[in-house]
Amino acid sequence: MVFNPCSFFSLNPSKKVRANVLFLTQFLFRPAASNELTFLFMEKKWVIPDIHGCSYTLEILIENQIVPDKDDLLIFLGDYIDRGPDSKGVIDYIMGLQEKGYRVRVLLGNHEDYCLQAWEKDRKRTGLTNALLKSPEQREWEKRGGKETLKSFGIKRPRNIPEKYIRWMQELEYFIEMDDFIIAHAGLNFEIDDPFSDKHSMIWIREFEVKPEKINNKRLIHGHVPVHLDLIYQAIRSKNSKFIALDNGIYFPRRSGFGNLIALELTEMEYIAQTLLDEVIYKGE
Repeated sequence: MVFNPCSFFSLNPSKKVRANVLFLTQFLFRPAASNELTFLFMEKKWVIPDIHGCSYTLEILIENQIVPDKDDLLIFLGDYIDRGPDSKGVIDYIMGLQEKGYRVRVLLGNHEDYCLQAWEKDRKRTGLTNALLKSPEQREWEKRGGKETLKSFGIKRPRNIPEKYIRWMQELEYFIEMDDFIIAHAGLNFEIDDPFSDKHSMIWIREFEVKPEKINNKRLIHGHVPVHLDLIYQAIRSKNSKFIALDNGIYFPRRSGFGNLIALELTEMEYIAQTLLDEVIYKGE
């Protein structure tokens, strides 16, 4: 029997399988370096930072740019909600990936923390006055973009957010440790002996000096504070950088060097910058 690799295509496999078969046919009858086949079948690991309610931009990034297979890993850094027009849609989309069997890990961001605090306070408020007035937590959250989140759910009070979304946010992870990286939403508190013991800082800290010896000499990847696209590129390319900040301020489309949703692939250390496609009118803090 003569082997015909082209016959595989009649089975209509995934894009990655077709690409793999074509690659193999090119190298089938010549010696291959040991790292070639390893690279060929290596899973991709994507890290995606702060999405902030921009569901259409996320969808295009995933489906048109990344095009993941189910053996790839998608890591989301938190801040799925607030500021953009469709926070509910962002969560629905990530939930959909999870339900379809994609490998997804999802971190907690400070904006989910804002939401959970407002929800907790609002559901405990009793009496006519408390029932009519917003809690301080809700007012603070709305200043930071929570008003847009409530609008995406078609509600005015945090207590009315459907339970499945609250439960989803409550179950989000604080950090991920990988072979070469520590991944958290905001960063870590390196002023204490054990940075992993301070969960509050993982979602809220803004300024820190990385001390690699406290995190097993691994690089820190985080979002939370928007940085210029040039700085993101430099941090990814530099072998001496102790951290990579990935938040490019997707809700700043008119600010030069900002306004993109980033995706960093950890095996190749290459990134994608997807320009904002949603209409963002948020002008708050």
